[in-house]
Amino acid sequence: MQLIDGKLTSKEVRKEIAAEVAELKARGAKVPHLAAILVGHDGGSESYVAGKMKACEEVGFKSSLIRFEQEVTEAELLSQVKALNEDPDVDGFIVQLPLPKHIDEEKVNEAIDPRKDVDGFHPVNVGRMAIGMPAFVSATPQGIMELLKRYEIETAGKHVVVIGRSNIVGRPMSILLSQKGNPGNATVTVAHSRTANLKALCLDADIIIAAIGVPGFVKGDMVKEGAVVIDVGTTRVPATDTKSGWRLKGDVLFDEVAPKCSYITPVPGGVGPMTITSLIINTLKSAKKEIYTE
Repeated sequence: MQLIDGKLTSKEVRKEIAAEVAELKARGAKVPHLAAILVGHDGGSESYVAGKMKACEEVGFKSSLIRFEQEVTEAELLSQVKALNEDPDVDGFIVQLPLPKHIDEEKVNEAIDPRKDVDGFHPVNVGRMAIGMPAFVSATPQGIMELLKRYEIETAGKHVVVIGRSNIVGRPMSILLSQKGNPGNATVTVAHSRTANLKALCLDADIIIAAIGVPGFVKGDMVKEGAVVIDVGTTRVPATDTKSGWRLKGDVLFDEVAPKCSYITPVPGGVGPMTITSLIINTLKSAKKEIYTE
C-alpha cells in the first residue's frame, strides 16, 4: 500500500509555479492576481480563504480579499462581482461558498465572467469541460487528476466507481476520467445514496473515488485487493483530544480499507492540499490566457 501524499505533491506543484512567476517578474510581465470574496465569518470558510491567500503569497501571486458581513444584500454582492469582472488587473476570483440563505448562489455564480471563473463552477466552464474544450476545471477534480498523473496511476480501461454526484466533484470527475487522455479512458460508474448494488459495484472497481460526504462510508468489505482509493471527504467531527475541538474525517474507513489498497489518499493530507493548489494553477492559466485567448 502506498500513500498518495497530496501535501508533498502540492508543495512540488507550488514550487514549479513559484519558479514560473519569478520568471514572469524578471521579464517585467504581469503578476497573476487572485481575488476572493468572503461573506460572513464561518470558521471553515475563513480558514479555507486564508489558505488561498497564503498560497498566493507562497508562489508570488498578488491577492485581494474582499469581505462582507452576513447581512450584505444580493445586489451589493452582484455589484462587487461586476467590479471584479471589469478589473483588468484581476485574473481570477472566487466567491467563497456557502453564502447566506437570502442570496441566490446560482445567480452569483452565473454573474462571474467565465474567463475569470477559476473555481470552474460557471455553466460555461462546466459545459466546455464536458465536451473536451479548454476550460477551468473545478479545483477538487483537477487536483485528483493531477495526483493520478503524478503517481502514474493507470486509468485507461479501468473501472472507476465515483460515489457522489455533486456538480463540484462527482459529476466532473466522472466526465474527466471517461474522456480521452491521461488520466482518462476509464469506464466510469457514478453511484450515490440511492444506488441499490453499491457494495457489489465497489468490489468490482479498480479505482474508487469517495465523494459522498459521509464519514467512514466506504468500509473494508467494499474494496477489492489492489484497488486505488481516493478519499474526497472532509467532514468535521467533534474531538475532545484536539485544540480545535474537531478533526477531519474522510468518507473512507482508512484503517480497514488501506491494507487492501495499492494506493490510497489519507485525510487530511490527501486531496485537500491539491484543491487550493488547483485554484493557483487555474489563476496562472488565466493570467497566461491559456483557456480563453481573447
